[in-house]
Amino acid sequence: MPLFTVKVKWGKEVYPDVEINTDEPPLVFKAQLFALTGVNPNRQKVMMKGGTLKDDTWGNIQIVEGQNILMMGSKDEDVPIEPTVKPMFVEDMTETQLATVTNMPAGLTNLGNTCYLNATVQCLKTVPELRQALTDFNAASSSSLSNFAPAEKITIAMSDLYRTMESNQTIPPLVLLQVLHQAFPRFADKVEGHHMQQDANECWVELIRMLQQKLPALKNKNNDKSTTNYKSAIDQFFGGSFNVEWKCVESDIEEVTKTTESFLQLSCFISQDVKYMHSGLKNRMQEHITKHSPILGKDAVYTKTSKINRLPAYLTIQFVRFFYKEKDKINAKILKDIKFPIEFDAFELCTPELQEKLVPVRRKFQELEDKLAHEGVKLSAKQLAESKQEKPTAPYWFEDDYGSNNSGYYSLQAVLTHKGRSSSSGHYVGWVRESPTSEKWIKCDDDTVTPVATEDILKLSGGGDWHCAYVLLYGPKLLPMETSSLSS
Repeated sequence: MPLFTVKVKWGKEVYPDVEINTDEPPLVFKAQLFALTGVNPNRQKVMMKGGTLKDDTWGNIQIVEGQNILMMGSKDEDVPIEPTVKPMFVEDMTETQLATVTNMPAGLTNLGNTCYLNATVQCLKTVPELRQALTDFNAASSSSLSNFAPAEKITIAMSDLYRTMESNQTIPPLVLLQVLHQAFPRFADKVEGHHMQQDANECWVELIRMLQQKLPALKNKNNDKSTTNYKSAIDQFFGGSFNVEWKCVESDIEEVTKTTESFLQLSCFISQDVKYMHSGLKNRMQEHITKHSPILGKDAVYTKTSKINRLPAYLTIQFVRFFYKEKDKINAKILKDIKFPIEFDAFELCTPELQEKLVPVRRKFQELEDKLAHEGVKLSAKQLAESKQEKPTAPYWFEDDYGSNNSGYYSLQAVLTHKGRSSSSGHYVGWVRESPTSEKWIKCDDDTVTPVATEDILKLSGGGDWHCAYVLLYGPKLLPMETSSLSS
């Protein structure tokens, strides 16, 4: 692999030991310079012996070890803004123009069938604790990502990307894509010279698994004396666990076996009788599995019953919409309409012991509803959002388990959808709530970011060739602080 270490000079700044890989297009090197300097690739003028560097080809430029490279260009915030020629009214604006003036979040450039990555990044970005963990992450100082293991490369790239996205401008996620391809070569597969479409949930799972290895657990800032049993922020905020019972259907004398299992996602199985997400989840909680019976000395059918004994703050639910079609050699899609709620109650899926622990905070939510009903108050979505923003909210976690959910109530905050007939084709889009306490939603379709209504989110349940919900991310339903003292 033709790797070179060079020195880059930009104004008064000098960056030694910057790595160039001439097997990659020059745009990847420019993305590294973007991460170091904040100068967008389209504003960079990179000069060296042999000429000025282009985006797509190295041309006649020959890189040598230790070479001096000069970069010119200004950060976007340093560039004077051209004055507006004439006023434009909101009613006359296109969706893209409206997104700009309403301070929409940053879009992500599609780098060739990379919508699966863009949608995943946008959905995960809605978790404030994940953003905080990435901000706090400290890697050993080095200007070259090649010195790190894959998990650390991806964690650094995610941290840098989220930091850059705070500018609310469209960003090309070049570095993250590059390290993803290095860590998981299957995501770099090509057909006729173009990158293939990939499964967004596989990308989601692999990114979470990498972050799980490197992001340390967060401390509860509201309680300096609190300790955590988790090594990773991913286990802390995304991880749940089951109590599992195995009962052999074919033997009355074999004792029931009890085990525990952890999860980072719940699966909603789609069958002929499933019309609602809750039904699909319950089917997953009780299933029949064939395995070896030590009593019978042969394979036997077991009933596996699972109950949740730890609810994470953020609950990820995958709709199992794809199955392998042997005839066509593809992961074909189940288009069936499966309804999902904006607010989800996981109480019924929990163990009796956890249900008992959830009751006190659930009672406070009920008291709030009763109080509003008694006063004849029915807040509109807009008023409800404003009331949440004005008031602090009570802790959503158990006092001895920061990162858990203490009520069983969840609010939907991100939906990753797929449009098409197979997981390796079509198009992925992220639909995200503006903030945990907001009723406003945003459609993140690569570099096009536009506001949408809650009604549009509910239309993503499937049933046709329109966008179908594939992965849902639920966050904790937040209780206004003054309500939390009603039962005291």
